[in-house]
Amino acid sequence: MQRIQMGPQGPVFSRLVYGTWRLLATRPTAQEINRRINGCLDLGITTVDTAEIYGKYEVEQALGEALALSPGLRDKLELVTKAGIYVPCERHPERRTAYYDATGGRLARSVEQSLRHLRTGRVELFLVHRPDWLARAADTAEGLNRLLEEGKIAAAGVSNYNVAQFDLLNAFMSRPLVTNQIEFHLLRHEPLTDGTLAQCERAGVAPMVWSPLAGGRLFDPESPAARRLADAAAGMAGRYGGASLEQLAYAWLLAHPSRPLPVLGSSRDERIRSAVRASELVLEREDWYALWEAAQGRRIP
Repeated sequence: MQRIQMGPQGPVFSRLVYGTWRLLATRPTAQEINRRINGCLDLGITTVDTAEIYGKYEVEQALGEALALSPGLRDKLELVTKAGIYVPCERHPERRTAYYDATGGRLARSVEQSLRHLRTGRVELFLVHRPDWLARAADTAEGLNRLLEEGKIAAAGVSNYNVAQFDLLNAFMSRPLVTNQIEFHLLRHEPLTDGTLAQCERAGVAPMVWSPLAGGRLFDPESPAARRLADAAAGMAGRYGGASLEQLAYAWLLAHPSRPLPVLGSSRDERIRSAVRASELVLEREDWYALWEAAQGRRIP
């Protein structure tokens, strides 16, 4: 599988990333999670994305327990985690409401906890999960810079930041941010036009893409856009070895010159293998625009 350097000073990741947002949905055992991670490795997927909040703050610990079952497994992976969202839940009944906190001290405490749960001394990439409207960028950067200096994170990035927010935080960083993890798919084209992907390309920063299949909405038979996409995909599938809409949707993302890294949300082995096959497809320019038009229901401007 192709590997991508995330930025001029960033780590190198597999082009597809295994995401753990729904890791605990089927209540897997540590052994089952371990098998899934090893299966990803066999396919060339070496990068694993998680977050403090995933699974109501339980996924990181479950992932750490699974990795510990195979000595040396963690060293074959690039771990990505995120923090900055704090919500009331069974683990945190003391919280009155959901809030963001990207102050340097809060992020540092979250990283320390993540490292304990993941049973590792550092992560390859740490992301601020959401912009905190009350945090000074200089304060956020101070916490990230300290974590970089201490070696607890190898690189820093953000998630769900707009262009101005990214530039502001980056101005205070001792080492440049290496990614912006964004929502981008055939039903959400805004990053193409709001400057987000252009900023990534200009800075040599590879964006990570969450919900690359629109959370399943690409396949909703009640959606006019999904029906148009299904028809368009059926018409071009023969040019790509019978590729499914799902595979063409991944290929559509991967074609963008900013070098996006889709975060896979499925825990089903066959769908992960399907995504890997999709990463080898190269869409013709006309087909890329045909999918855009099908999603939008109109011609390009």
